[in-house]
Amino acid sequence: MSRRAGLWVGFVLVHLVVASLGFVLPNMPMGDVTLVYEPWASAAVEDGSIMGIAQAWVYPQLAIVPMVLALGLEWIAGYEVAWALLVTALDALAFALLVGRGRSAGRTTAAAFWLAFMLLLGPVGMYRLDAVTVPIALAASLWLVGRPLLASVLLSIATWMKVWPAALLAAAVISVRRRLPVVAGAVIVSALTVAAIVASGGGAHAFGFVAGQTGRGLQLEAPVTAWYLWQAVTGVEGAFVYYDSDILTFQVTGAGVDAVIAAMTPLLVLAVLGVAALGAVRAWRGATFAALFPPLALALVLAFIVFNKVGSPQFLTWIITPLAVGLVLDRRRWWPPALAGLAAALLTQLVYPLVYDRLIVADALAAGILTLRNLVLIALLAWAVARVARTRPHVRSSLTH
Repeated sequence: MSRRAGLWVGFVLVHLVVASLGFVLPNMPMGDVTLVYEPWASAAVEDGSIMGIAQAWVYPQLAIVPMVLALGLEWIAGYEVAWALLVTALDALAFALLVGRGRSAGRTTAAAFWLAFMLLLGPVGMYRLDAVTVPIALAASLWLVGRPLLASVLLSIATWMKVWPAALLAAAVISVRRRLPVVAGAVIVSALTVAAIVASGGGAHAFGFVAGQTGRGLQLEAPVTAWYLWQAVTGVEGAFVYYDSDILTFQVTGAGVDAVIAAMTPLLVLAVLGVAALGAVRAWRGATFAALFPPLALALVLAFIVFNKVGSPQFLTWIITPLAVGLVLDRRRWWPPALAGLAAALLTQLVYPLVYDRLIVADALAAGILTLRNLVLIALLAWAVARVARTRPHVRSSLTH
């Protein structure tokens, strides 16, 4: 069996296993698909009540598109299976682009890494909106050098589904020599999207997803919550885990929590701007795309995660693209962070869904696994920032090969 055929066999098996795990693992790993995506899609199709248009929404407006597309496949075996099929189809397109003819060791290594990551992360990596944006972002990143306008359009579409690909767009604007097409693609997609929102009567909610994030409390899984989570574990008065029924997630609280909540969004902005500024300096000093884009993209994405007061387990899918691109370009240097990413994926699946019922009651073992996962992410961020700081010019890109 050829290497390429083996990868495709692995692709099928991994997607079958991960899709099936959604039906058998505890703590509702398919919960978002069943409880919110399907009702939102049905309301949009049947009543014309489109989230982000009729009312403010936690997601950007294009997020409704894959939800409705999955609804069109619901007749096959229900909405959950339809969602899994949609994600698998998108993954297959990006996987085909990544593997190509199977002759590049870097590309086949990256493909194997992606499959391993999916398997270790489990069903939360498939049954969330983020799963739709990952293959789009990966394909776009592979096209940034040769087709920057198309790449930017794809990244912008993904950003208008889930905000995180904006980190890749920022890294692209800084790293790519042909910046004008990248900026143009983002402007075109954003202008058309906003125009469609306004024309549909949703102008007042065009950027409601921004306010929806800034007003949230400290989500249980976010790195910043460790201080309050361990207080809850040790029984400190006033520190506990609670369920927020408005945004359907578990959060933590304790003494001084309001000040921490208020500080996190400005801190996130400063962290992202700081990483971007470092990348801009390295680009100005001659760092090439191949040397700069992967670590800068990884650093920006991890800044979005590490300094975020929201810490949903599916956020870990965001690191797939920069790690895969890093392996494509320089698999020897990128194996250590890739292995760290795989470890973080496994720890995340242990946290959710496997021991989540223990985490929400402040169990010490579950809190320890979560804390270890977050420490791995912080270490990865430190590595990525250091890598950006050490970038050198004249590294040949293989993305167009």
